[in-house]
Amino acid sequence: MDTKNFKVNNEKSTIDWIGRKVTGAHNGTIGVKEGNFTFEDGKPVSGKFIIDTRAIKILDIEDAETNAQFASHLTSDDFFNSDQFPEAVFEITHAEPGDQNLYYVTGDLTIKGITHSINTSLHIVTTDNAAALEAKIVVDRTKFNIKFRSSNFFTNLGDTLIYNNFDLNIHLVAEAN
Repeated sequence: MDTKNFKVNNEKSTIDWIGRKVTGAHNGTIGVKEGNFTFEDGKPVSGKFIIDTRAIKILDIEDAETNAQFASHLTSDDFFNSDQFPEAVFEITHAEPGDQNLYYVTGDLTIKGITHSINTSLHIVTTDNAAALEAKIVVDRTKFNIKFRSSNFFTNLGDTLIYNNFDLNIHLVAEAN
């Protein structure tokens, strides 16, 4: 059995996010703190990466003051409560191989100390020295006690409503260790 361990390079890895509301959408990036993956015979058997919830950037708001206010709001208790929960974690619990470097993955996502199982597909390309992993995770924020302007918890929001699901588009670059 050929076992290889890979460590995520946080400087080369990115997570893009998209959040939608009635009147449009916002997008940005969130930092990857660290991570690692283990492969046996070229297939993922375990993996985990940690998101730095304090490293949220907004890309679609150009005004510096408005951008800073929005970033501060995303790290507040209305959203990620980054002072108390500076990290969010995704850990693979099961992976089934598909076609052409695609794996069907079940993993535990923890945000604000709350963990839920998430299903996604993971595209992985490995060489002897590196691995590139791509995934899109659709997160229902209300499952993680992120209720701000959610129609599940508030009425008469009109055009201030924020949709419950947000997307994380994940691109991790890992190096053999």
